[in-house]
Amino acid sequence: MKKTVFPILLWLIFETVAVVLWQAKDNLFYLLNFSYIGTSLAIALLLFARRHPHARRVSQLLIGTYMLVYLGLICQENMQIEGFWYYLFTGVFEAATIHYAVAKIFGPLLFGRGWCGYACWTAMVLDFLPFRQPHAPRKKLGFVRYLTFIASLLLVAGLFLCHVGNLERIMFWLFIAGNIAYYAVGIALAFALHDNRAFCKYICPITVFLKPMSYFSLIRVTCDKEKCVSCGKCRQVCPMDVDVTDNTRKRKNGTECILCMECVKACPKKAL
Repeated sequence: MKKTVFPILLWLIFETVAVVLWQAKDNLFYLLNFSYIGTSLAIALLLFARRHPHARRVSQLLIGTYMLVYLGLICQENMQIEGFWYYLFTGVFEAATIHYAVAKIFGPLLFGRGWCGYACWTAMVLDFLPFRQPHAPRKKLGFVRYLTFIASLLLVAGLFLCHVGNLERIMFWLFIAGNIAYYAVGIALAFALHDNRAFCKYICPITVFLKPMSYFSLIRVTCDKEKCVSCGKCRQVCPMDVDVTDNTRKRKNGTECILCMECVKACPKKAL
């Protein structure tokens, strides 16, 4: 019974968001959209509670393909960061702005970087590559994410300042081009550094939003020090190099945790 409480609570949170946005925007899409995402997450967490080996992948595929294929390619909504800037500059609280507010700006105060672990369509593909566990020390390349963040902002700002016409169509093609670039760079980096999540650590501009909010996340992996035997297995399997044995907010790479639970599954003493 206890194992089903959190999935149900998370589902209720998403249902609440779905109903509020449906009523506030008078648009049934928001009810269906957030209900689907909340249900997908709840299913994955219930599978995890039953020790299903691919529980997180279920969520990644259900949500990632929905957002990439249906929202992105079929509905032609740019859900990348360029789409967020576009809607922000037009002053419209729709689509990408709502998505970012829920998943990447305010949501991380509750579930940290859970988006990266359970819903990101870029990571959905990268996690199928053969380098789940980093085989080399973390590189000092984190500054690159700020460059890509600024570049995306300047790109969209430039389009507005130059009064470029048919911006909605341009945003769609930027969505396609951006995803191709992300996948190409992400896969190349994974093979070059033997690390599936190298793109997430060094390149992804979304982490500029995610990292500061994740510092205060309510949902965190914590360690029972009385059970921990310092075997180091949790550090070995962590794709983001997080020291989960440190329960403080200042733990090493603490804002990088994607709640993948690989450390929890690997702990021989069930200390996490």
